[in-house]
Amino acid sequence: MNMPNELVKVKAKIDPILPRKRDLYYDGKWQKPRGGYLDTWNPATGESLGPCAEANTADVDAAVRAAHQGFREWRRMKPIERAALMKKVAAVLRANAEELAMLDAANCGNPIREMLKDAVIAAIQIEFYAGFVTEAKGETIPMGEGIVNLSVREPYGVVGRIVAYNHPIMFTAGKMGPALAAGNTVIMKPPYQAPLSAYRMMELIDGIMPPGVINIITAGREGSEALVAHPLVPRLSLIGSVPTGRAIMKAGADRLKHVTLELGGKNACIIYPDADLDKATAGAVNGMNFTWCGQSCGSTSRLFVHESVYDRVVGGMLEAVKTYRPGIPTEMETTMGAIISKTQHEKIMGYIGLGAKEGAKLAYGGKVPKDPLLANGWFVEPTIFTGVDQGMRIANEEVFGPVLSVIKWKDEEEMFAQVNAVDYGLTGSIWTTSLANAHRAAARVESGYIWVNSVSAHFLGASFGGYKQSGVGREEGSDELLTYTQLKNINITL
Repeated sequence: MNMPNELVKVKAKIDPILPRKRDLYYDGKWQKPRGGYLDTWNPATGESLGPCAEANTADVDAAVRAAHQGFREWRRMKPIERAALMKKVAAVLRANAEELAMLDAANCGNPIREMLKDAVIAAIQIEFYAGFVTEAKGETIPMGEGIVNLSVREPYGVVGRIVAYNHPIMFTAGKMGPALAAGNTVIMKPPYQAPLSAYRMMELIDGIMPPGVINIITAGREGSEALVAHPLVPRLSLIGSVPTGRAIMKAGADRLKHVTLELGGKNACIIYPDADLDKATAGAVNGMNFTWCGQSCGSTSRLFVHESVYDRVVGGMLEAVKTYRPGIPTEMETTMGAIISKTQHEKIMGYIGLGAKEGAKLAYGGKVPKDPLLANGWFVEPTIFTGVDQGMRIANEEVFGPVLSVIKWKDEEEMFAQVNAVDYGLTGSIWTTSLANAHRAAARVESGYIWVNSVSAHFLGASFGGYKQSGVGREEGSDELLTYTQLKNINITL
């Protein structure tokens, strides 16, 4: 592909840190894939970033068996020793956060300024669970003289974790933490669209863990299905779409596997008339995660604004959203990145067309940028629809793009009915200065994670997960460690 000079310069920025190893990593070493290689791409420039391993069923079987063998040693290691090795991995992530962020910016399209946080967050998550290794406790139950009854928590064995493309290193690295701390070995499947940071991570941490403890498999459908179906993988976890979650749940049911799913959302942001309107307006815009093009399951893509403050809030939003301008993700000044792929871009543009067809008013954006520097990538302007009705598809279906639907409300009961009308229930944001409003709305919104007078933040130690079709199980809290253990009761007659 012939690239403008500016794009060549971007390529030069990332060339020195592109991972040299693009194979599968299992059994403590790099392994050539039987499934061959497929190119990975820079969604902002349309250029290839080189070939990456594509695991097939045989590759996955070899990796799982190596992880199963590694489990025998890892589970016998003292918890404090496991924690020490985990902290070494976290230290490497911290030390190389900028390099890993640049790879993610180039490979998944999210701006480098935001990606800089991701490797550090992953390190914090690993350290958090390393600190909990001694908390996988059982209990004793009184049975009377001459009898001791106790329970113990034991690891499952090999854990398969499949993660999403919007935060590749944060998910691939950070989500290892609770499974490893509990004594399991892991097979991490990074997003097939953006695997480069996972390869580089393994180049950096190679040799810290015993063979088979951390394994990286990059694969498309065949390899993913093989991992989910493998009889030596009793525990599965996914961050992804609802259809993928359903498929994994169905496949795992054949062997009664333990599955947790963090899936999509069509989340509501509710603004009451008594809210601090400046903060609420900023929150409504920030909650859409326009920086990474709304490609976030937690984005508050439905905004419910009371009719008495509707015009002021919408006017403020149309001004505030100007901050987000699509640009090359590897440039520090970029405030909004690229869509992950052509397929996803077409889906988003289709929803924008559908919104207008359904009768919503396109109040801002909705077009492909005309900047010639962006001509080879997948970009779309931040998009705001007003005059949206809850019956419209753009108000019910997850777009997973930078499309915000604004809905006017008057009656609180009607508003709650509309908020809860969707199949999803991941997050919700409520803006009010009334404690009564805050508690009432938080109780009525059918979502698993609620912010009041804030939005988007995650709090380590606070369990994250959804209601309804937004998932099964919870992550990020101290209790996640226990979900990677199984309980055994032991009754001893003395």
